Amino acid sequence: MTTLNHTGVSLTVFLLLGIPGLENQHLWISIPFLISYVITLLGNSLLICIILTKRSLHEPMYLFLCMLAGADIVLSTCTVPQALAIFWFRAGEISLGRCITQLFFIHSTFISESGILLVMAFDRYIAICYPLRYTTILTHRLIGEIGLIVLLRSYSTIFPIIFLLKRLTFCKSNILPRPACEHIVLARVSCDDIRVNIWYGFFVLLSTVVLDVVLIFFSYVLILRAVFRIPSQDARHKALNTCGSHVCVIILFYGPGIFTTLTQRFGHNIASHIHVLLASVCILAPPMLNPIIYGIKSKQIRDQVVLVLFTKWK
Repeated sequence: MTTLNHTGVSLTVFLLLGIPGLENQHLWISIPFLISYVITLLGNSLLICIILTKRSLHEPMYLFLCMLAGADIVLSTCTVPQALAIFWFRAGEISLGRCITQLFFIHSTFISESGILLVMAFDRYIAICYPLRYTTILTHRLIGEIGLIVLLRSYSTIFPIIFLLKRLTFCKSNILPRPACEHIVLARVSCDDIRVNIWYGFFVLLSTVVLDVVLIFFSYVLILRAVFRIPSQDARHKALNTCGSHVCVIILFYGPGIFTTLTQRFGHNIASHIHVLLASVCILAPPMLNPIIYGIKSKQIRDQVVLVLFTKWK
C-alpha cells in the first residue's frame, strides 16, 4: 500500500483492488460479471430496438421503459468492463481524472434510473386514475421534456462533486478497495477535511433517491385507492397487472441498495468483501433483470421479441 504524509503533494494515480480479500477468486467472480454484462447489453439493446421500431409500442409506458434500458446500458458499461480488467489482467490502475469521470457517470446514471422509475409510477397513476385523458396528458413532447428534466437533475446534483473532489489533496493512500470509483471511497483517502463531501452526498441521496421512493410510495397509495374503487373484479385485476412489472423493477432497484445501506450501517462485523459484493449486486442485477421482467410481464413486448427472433431465424 502506498502511504504518504500530508506534504501538499497530491496523488494522481490510484489502484482499484476489485474485491479486496478475494483476489484469488477474481477469475471465478468475473464469470457472473461477464454473464450479467452480456445479458444487459443484449436484453436492453433488443428492448430499445423493438420499442423504437414498432409504432404500436410508441406509448408513454414503453418510451419511459426505453429510457430505463438506455440508462441500464450506461450504468453497466461504466462499471463492468473496468471490473473485468481488474479480475482478468490486474489492470486496476486509474488516473484521478478518469476516476472522477467514472464516478460522475455511475452516480448520475443511478439517480437518472431512480427518476425514471418515479416517472413510470406517475405514468401508471395517470393510466389508471385518468385513463380517458392518458394520451392527451402524456404527449410525446411532454415525455421528451420529462426525460430531459430527469437527465438535467441527475447531472446537476452530481456535478458539484467534481469540484468537491478536485479541491482535495490525496496523500493517505492510492489504494481504492472497490472494482470501480465511488465518491466517498475516493474522498476518504484524502488528507483534508471531507465533511462537506459527506454532507453533500447525504443531501444528494435525500433530495433524489429518498424523495423518489417517497413519491413512488405515495403514487401507489393513490393507485391502489383508485383500483379498489373499481366495481369489476376483472377490471381491478387488469389494472393491477399493468403495474406488476414496474413494482418488480422498483423492488429490484431499491431493495439491494436499502439492504446494502443497512449492512454498512449496522453490520460492523461483516467482512469488507461482503459489503463490496453487495454493492456490486446493486449495479449488476437491475440492468440484467429489467428487460427480462418486462419481457415476461408485458405481452406486447413478449410478442414483439418472439416475432423478431422468429423472423430472424426463419
